[in-house]
Amino acid sequence: MRPNLPISLVLATTMVGLPLNAQTVNTTDAQSISDEIAQQKQALALQLSARYFDLEKSIKSQITEKHLATALDSVDTLQPHSAFKQQMQQADYQYRQTKGITQYTDSVMELRIADASMVKNWKEGQSPLFAFEPSGDDSNWQYVEAYDVYGQVHQLDVYQMPDVPVLVVDSNSAKELQAGLKAMQAEMKRLGQDSNLITNGNVDKQVLKAKSSIQRSAQVSDVEPLNTTQLTKIRLNDDEEPWISGKAEVYAIITGVDPSRVEPEIDLVDMPYLDYDGKDYYPRQTMIFWPRYRWGAVDMILMEQDDGTDYKELAKILVKAAEDILKMIPDPEIQGYAIIAQITNRILDVIPDGVLTNDDDYLDSYYTIMQNTPYVERPGAGGNVVATFKPVTISPTE
Repeated sequence: MRPNLPISLVLATTMVGLPLNAQTVNTTDAQSISDEIAQQKQALALQLSARYFDLEKSIKSQITEKHLATALDSVDTLQPHSAFKQQMQQADYQYRQTKGITQYTDSVMELRIADASMVKNWKEGQSPLFAFEPSGDDSNWQYVEAYDVYGQVHQLDVYQMPDVPVLVVDSNSAKELQAGLKAMQAEMKRLGQDSNLITNGNVDKQVLKAKSSIQRSAQVSDVEPLNTTQLTKIRLNDDEEPWISGKAEVYAIITGVDPSRVEPEIDLVDMPYLDYDGKDYYPRQTMIFWPRYRWGAVDMILMEQDDGTDYKELAKILVKAAEDILKMIPDPEIQGYAIIAQITNRILDVIPDGVLTNDDDYLDSYYTIMQNTPYVERPGAGGNVVATFKPVTISPTE
């Protein structure tokens, strides 16, 4: 758990500025990063609760049952020329700097109501609590700390949704994950790993990239159809998320071996639609571009993004884990695609004990997804995810 700061001290400092803005995070220690983030959010929650009556009109105009969150730097005070917005922008920058994503997004911090069912009572005058995610692995959380508009501390149950309105100081997890995956991809490329980043909205770009990497100078008539595998249905049994964490933000790590050299192939896939457990999703998302992989086989690890991740450091861990396995195998062709499972297992070994605190939760994994092979309602190795995969051949443009 994070170190507790005296409420009077934190409140006093946040009234004139956030206490952590002057510090630059220069450590990759996971616990330090997690503590730093929790303290940033704690300071913001205290400041917002103390100034709630000054901010109430602005917050209520932006948060509704259909729009449960608003960017923190869009909240205005009743006082003209207030320094509040600048403080929020500084807090946002500090958070992005801590996570190593300042190059990839201009803002991520937000204020959201914990559940749509709370909006009515809040809009009708019930005072809210202001909460934030504690530090550390959520399985070790004893309670969620929150503050009322008078600065009093409340201890909320970790998994039971509160019966009073709660405004959560958090990052926009979708924007953070998108930026984090870009940071991971950039770091992998710096390390010599030609990683692809696949999102649900850039399939066409990925197709062109995959084709051009194979036959850059070929005529259209010479280009072969592109073999891919789509995810057509998926259901998550447990997203590992306490109520304060909001929607799940899931991504996939695709592991394989480069077709032209004995090097690992690691691709990242953003899955922004997979918000809640216990629900079927039908994304028809292209997950695998087969020209990138030897033996027509890959593994897939499904992860859920949480606080405490240093994305650049995670990229280093993934690359090193995969490279270490291949260095131990003198002739990979003898073992064939069995090597891929060794790479996957090595990655799973290092992720929980690596640089992550309240680490990206491991959800499930799929071993040996084969090219040109459909899988219907296939459970993951851990039984937490059930998914359907469909081979799809994309023909060249006429």
